Amino acid sequence: MKEIAEVVAVDGHRITLSTELKSACSGCVQKSTCGAGILSHIFADRNTQFTVESDVPVRVGEQVQLTMHEADFTRYALLLYGLPILVLLLLAMLLSALGTLPEWTVILLAFSGFAASFLALKQWFKRRDVKVQQLIRVTQAEASASHTVKS
Repeated sequence: MKEIAEVVAVDGHRITLSTELKSACSGCVQKSTCGAGILSHIFADRNTQFTVESDVPVRVGEQVQLTMHEADFTRYALLLYGLPILVLLLLAMLLSALGTLPEWTVILLAFSGFAASFLALKQWFKRRDVKVQQLIRVTQAEASASHTVKS
């Protein structure tokens, strides 16, 4: 998995990068006639910044290529999206099987577990941040992929 990012700041080996958040519509041929594609244009100017450690010599304003192995990306995506849904379903089934709680309580507790799993994952990712940052490899952007990001 590859992405082009712009170098925003350099502090020794720590590089702050900015990337444009893209929707799935950005690569679709029908984006100009589809309702979802039209809405994606409204929210097109979204950027995110993050810091990684790298030995690659870069300057502010330069374009770099970020690379992450597909297996690592898939693993973390499944964890982030799959675990909360699994918690929701398991809690709903377990609490329903008890048969002593009213339905509204089962729903409320299942969604509370869903939210709690997101918060737990957020804390887990914060503690593992260095490991996640090490999964991203920074290299010089290829000449054909280099372009200036509009400010």
